[in-house]
Amino acid sequence: VEEGSAKEKSNLAGVRHILLVLSGKGGVGKSTISTELALSLRHSGKKVGILDVDLSGPSIPCMFRVQDNDVHQCDSGWVPVFVDQDKSISLMSIGFLLEKPDDAVVWRGPKKNALIKQFVADVAWGDLDFLIVDTPPGTSDEHISTVEALRPYKPLGAILVTTPQAVSVGDVRRELTFCKKTGLRVLGIVENMSGFVCPHCSECTNIFSKGGGEELAKHAGVPFLGCVPLDPQLSQSLEEGRDFIQEFPKSSAFPALTHIAQQILDGTSQRSS
Repeated sequence: VEEGSAKEKSNLAGVRHILLVLSGKGGVGKSTISTELALSLRHSGKKVGILDVDLSGPSIPCMFRVQDNDVHQCDSGWVPVFVDQDKSISLMSIGFLLEKPDDAVVWRGPKKNALIKQFVADVAWGDLDFLIVDTPPGTSDEHISTVEALRPYKPLGAILVTTPQAVSVGDVRRELTFCKKTGLRVLGIVENMSGFVCPHCSECTNIFSKGGGEELAKHAGVPFLGCVPLDPQLSQSLEEGRDFIQEFPKSSAFPALTHIAQQILDGTSQRSS
């Protein structure tokens, strides 16, 4: 066992901060927020890794158009896939390990949990400022495994993603309880899909109700990090496979995410000082 733990230490040893992106339910845009957050942090000159532990819906590789890449082995484990020339963002996802992109991961809990442990221990991230962990929806088994596997590395905390509607807010409330029970610090709540930015006149309309996330943060006594609007142009650039890294700064979600990233950066500098 001794040898194994030494190896595990080495793979995450160069990672300064681990962030988990959680939500009580699917479809609130965790992967989008994980991706946009990674890009915002990269914009601030940080090196970022994304670990996609969503085994049934690994969407991160598609967002960066690297879904056809293979993962190679090195002495210390799997080499993550770099998405850009200057290697400032690296990814690891079950998506890279499936034979065909349409393969479903039909596994029982123990096998999934083993893979998550392996993902945490066996990816050779090298030096990173941030590792963003994109988790599956809900407070499932995989969730608990992820938090347990990361606990020895003292994650910075979790960002909870909600949409403005009350249903989503209720699910996120359960997620807050989960964080409390597992001792995971909540860095704050992000309200995603908060309004729709019209591609023609750039006006922001609230399709759903508004302010659920802020209300919840107030109730729970955790920081509210901000609202991220739905930007159809950004979604379209993803659908068309345009370069997300280039498109992102032009999007109306960019200022909101820059603000969120800044709060995280401020938080880490306070903690380390």
